[in-house]
Amino acid sequence: MKQLPPLNWLRAFESSARHLNFTHAATELNLTQAAVSQQVKGLEAQLGAALFKRLPRGIELTEAGLAYLPVVHQAIERLAAATAEIFGQGHKRLLTVRVSLVFYTQWLATRLPEFRRRHPDVNLRITSNIWGGDSSVTDSEADLEIRYGHGEWSGLRVERLTWDTLLPVCSPTLPLSDAPLSSPRDLAHYELLHVLGYEEGWGYWLKKAGAPKVDSSKGMQFDTLISALKAAELGQGVALARSSLVEHMLEGGQLIAPLLPHLPTQEAFHLVYEPHSLVNPQCAAFVVWLTEIAQEQRLRGR
Repeated sequence: MKQLPPLNWLRAFESSARHLNFTHAATELNLTQAAVSQQVKGLEAQLGAALFKRLPRGIELTEAGLAYLPVVHQAIERLAAATAEIFGQGHKRLLTVRVSLVFYTQWLATRLPEFRRRHPDVNLRITSNIWGGDSSVTDSEADLEIRYGHGEWSGLRVERLTWDTLLPVCSPTLPLSDAPLSSPRDLAHYELLHVLGYEEGWGYWLKKAGAPKVDSSKGMQFDTLISALKAAELGQGVALARSSLVEHMLEGGQLIAPLLPHLPTQEAFHLVYEPHSLVNPQCAAFVVWLTEIAQEQRLRGR
């Protein structure tokens, strides 16, 4: 593979080819005419081909130069556009929040427009995770992260966002006439939808609900709650939901919660961040807004 030429050589060629003039290219690039000419010669030497015809009254592109120009021009344009997008004037206002997909789709997405209205100058980047694990550091590319667990992450600031109850949910079409779903023991006749990673799963709920004889190991397993909720919505079984994540689906009739008890959870979603993050005013604004929303939801019991 031929070694790529230096970028400054390519820029000198591209500018000279557009202007068909080394002097005009030098003005555009803030260089001397001799420097531009020397860089073009270096490029031609590395490529082993002449890119320009040097004429008494100017320059013209050779066939090789004509073929090379569109490729170089496009590459420089794309690089300039990407640089402006990622590191341009708006970069200082870009705030990256890493969040589990189920929390984003079921809780955060409907509330984000309010933040955008309050802070229209903050550009948000939302990235997804599955599990935050027990890491004591946040993702290196994220300013803030929303994790699920007990809220014990050493060295990080932690703000609790949800105070949930555990409740079995399923499609309104699922309870069958020959298999009622009115008590926890009735779950023995239905597929249980499990989510890996939650400590408070079906085994925990069935024991607390007084139905320890129901086989809590049966059923399908998923690595995200959003997948289990979709399966429940499609009538494929009963999922054990967190109340804050299904309120809209219950209100909309996509899911029902036919069984008691609704048990308080010890685990929760938390906003976590490095202590120094609040120096960034965009981070501070998001933290204040999100914790206010969470407290409002808690007072409403949702």
